[in-house]
Amino acid sequence: MPKFDVSKSDLERLIGKEFSVEEWEDLVLYAKCELDDVWEENGKVYFKLDSKDTNRPDLWSAEGVARQIRFALGMQRGLPKYKVEKSDVVVYVDEKLRNVRPYGVYAIVEGLKFDEDSLSQLIQLQEKVALTLGRRRREVAIGVFDFDKVRPPIYYRAAEKDERFVPLGFTEELTLEEILDKHEKGREYGHLIRDKPYYPLLVDSEGNVLSMPPIINSEYTGRVTEKTKNVFIDVTGWDLRKIMLALNVMVTALAERGGKIKSVKVVYKDFEIETPDLTPREFEVDLSYIRKLSGLDLKDEEIKDLLEKMMYSVEIESEKAKVKYPAFRDDIMHARDILEDVLIAYGYNNIEPEEPKLAVQGRGDPFKDFEDAIRDLMVGFGLQEIMTFNLTNKEVQFTKMNIPEEDIVEIANPISQKWSALRKWLLPSLMEFLSNNTHEEYPQRIFEVGLATLIDESRETKTVSEPKLAVALAGTGYTFTNAKEILDSLMRHLGIEYEIEEIEHRSFIPGRVGKILINGKDVGIIGEIHPQVLENWNIEVPVVAFELFLRPLYRS
Repeated sequence: MPKFDVSKSDLERLIGKEFSVEEWEDLVLYAKCELDDVWEENGKVYFKLDSKDTNRPDLWSAEGVARQIRFALGMQRGLPKYKVEKSDVVVYVDEKLRNVRPYGVYAIVEGLKFDEDSLSQLIQLQEKVALTLGRRRREVAIGVFDFDKVRPPIYYRAAEKDERFVPLGFTEELTLEEILDKHEKGREYGHLIRDKPYYPLLVDSEGNVLSMPPIINSEYTGRVTEKTKNVFIDVTGWDLRKIMLALNVMVTALAERGGKIKSVKVVYKDFEIETPDLTPREFEVDLSYIRKLSGLDLKDEEIKDLLEKMMYSVEIESEKAKVKYPAFRDDIMHARDILEDVLIAYGYNNIEPEEPKLAVQGRGDPFKDFEDAIRDLMVGFGLQEIMTFNLTNKEVQFTKMNIPEEDIVEIANPISQKWSALRKWLLPSLMEFLSNNTHEEYPQRIFEVGLATLIDESRETKTVSEPKLAVALAGTGYTFTNAKEILDSLMRHLGIEYEIEEIEHRSFIPGRVGKILINGKDVGIIGEIHPQVLENWNIEVPVVAFELFLRPLYRS
């Protein structure tokens, strides 16, 4: 979770009211933070705040925390409004950056009065957003420049690797390639662009380099000090929506300091946009849903009041709340997100606990007992249980299994491409396990009882997780018959009759693969793994396997 330092006096200046340290412990809860530490330095009190929400970058600075607290205390209400004036500044984006770092969005903030605290918050917010939301600058990188030194129009262009400029903190010019090797930030983030045919540069009309996204600013424009009055902000990345969010967070934080926001026209080959776009987002929620899940008997006006304290504008009509929320938020995806804000404004500590009205006796889920029985059977058949991650990626699920890609449940903003999706079937996980244990003695007889996540448009979440059993036998001499013997024994113990119908499947050897049928219903697959799949996984011995859904086998 993001942690950041703020000074108590700076927070109170932004709010317009002073509080004791004890009061602050409760106040920061409105901003989904906890007071992690308190200390005094040079006569000033500082807090270390621990944000509990990685989807709210607007709450990762003193400006955002103070804004949320002002609204929660009723000092302001409804939707915060920020005026955006048009400027005549234009940024032209080079088409050659399409496969390098394709998107950039920009803004100007004028009339700022920086001091030690505000500069510290600007730097912290810039880094926290790029680190967390930006996945260590891969998805979002932010540059802030002294705009008075910039000569528009500005060009975000592809540069040859031997072009030169003075990077921030240096006194001599370096080539772009040298920056990746010699500069601290180049060594840290150079992997993001090192293998690209060009490197991105942001330059003005006089050829002055502003920055080399996502690595480092230039010494000429990239040093913001207490003397800086006007700043130019650039945000680059791969997802236009995500970098727009980051830009909105940055400019509204500076607006809380009295800055005046001005937009910039961004010209791409195929389209133009004006940034930032602070148009409020909209959502609708049933009031009955809020009452039911909160357990609170809230009147319509009470719900409206609570939402206005969380920076929503609210219109209530036909038992629904139509809300608008600020463009620096992108975390409202479900009615539960609205409900959470209602509860934060109400105060979790103000909710009175109630004794359950029904006396119930807890018991284990019978299906879990069934899964345990399956595990016992597999161990009894001489197999070793493994437990692998539900998270995987398309290469493991499809490419290495020699089959075309299909739609699976993917993570919108994965921390690592290795863990970017939920698995659709278990056998790839078993193959990966065998691949990681080729140094161990054969035969290797393994199984797993675990979940596979499938797309199901009929459900609220559009997904369903199904329990499955997968078995793999690796070693010289293993054939289809060996896998079928285990399947036969399993079905016999469960008292289930089944059939195998020959099919074609590119993960298995033709003629040695079949689907498993129970009462004519397809419940699984069995066969000998194809040599190409074995080669993909660097496995040098035959592997036979089967996988099937467990619910069709369950009898309560």
